Amino acid sequence: MNLWLRRVEQYKGAMRTRPAACVAVILCAHLASAVLSVAAAQPNILLILADDLGYGDVRCYNEQSKVASVVRMRADHAHDGARPWRGVKRDNWDGGHRVPFLVRWPGKVKPSTTSAQLTSLTDVMATIAAIIGAKLPDNAAEDSFNLLSALRGEAKSPIRPYLLTQAFRGAQTLAIRRGPWKYLDHSGSGGNHYDQGELKRFHIPDTDPGETKNIHVERPDIARELKALLEASKAQGHSASRGSPQ
Repeated sequence: MNLWLRRVEQYKGAMRTRPAACVAVILCAHLASAVLSVAAAQPNILLILADDLGYGDVRCYNEQSKVASVVRMRADHAHDGARPWRGVKRDNWDGGHRVPFLVRWPGKVKPSTTSAQLTSLTDVMATIAAIIGAKLPDNAAEDSFNLLSALRGEAKSPIRPYLLTQAFRGAQTLAIRRGPWKYLDHSGSGGNHYDQGELKRFHIPDTDPGETKNIHVERPDIARELKALLEASKAQGHSASRGSPQ
């Protein structure tokens, strides 16, 4: 415990925030180091490192005052962990959903390679099922796709036809991404409250990471297609194929 406290003090001034945030950063770093050490000793292990939904503000609990508080990293400390993407955790903007996804699998995944495949943490279930030869029941992993061919560098075309995302306010804040196109079926961020501007409903985050330009008028055909795909997924209760290998 004394070692942890000393390390918290090391980072406390640099981060200019609460000790709880410092502990979280140190813990994550040491946990990742420990996992990598175990994986290095077991070459057959598939290691997947990923993050939670997006960058967000830090929630802390003050032991002295017994009061919970939020450290607003952007507003209070000029720290924007999601830059250049708009939004943070809980939003349907890309800053609320883009996270690291790192894979280490000696002999299966070629080192120092990247993939442009659209993916989600929901795809881990179908991928692991394919690796171990398990068949997923029709009522499980409704939005999970098998990424095994992408991990092996064999995929020549998109595995996912599209991706559904949901913001903090639930089913009324859904969005759909297909290729470079993104359609949001709601106004606002879908999660956090902001002082300026509403969310543009239809845009291309890859070329407009700030999600500032609404191109609905320019491409109403694509907007209609994405809206139809979103409604079809809601009606059938899944986006992954049913009754066939995923």
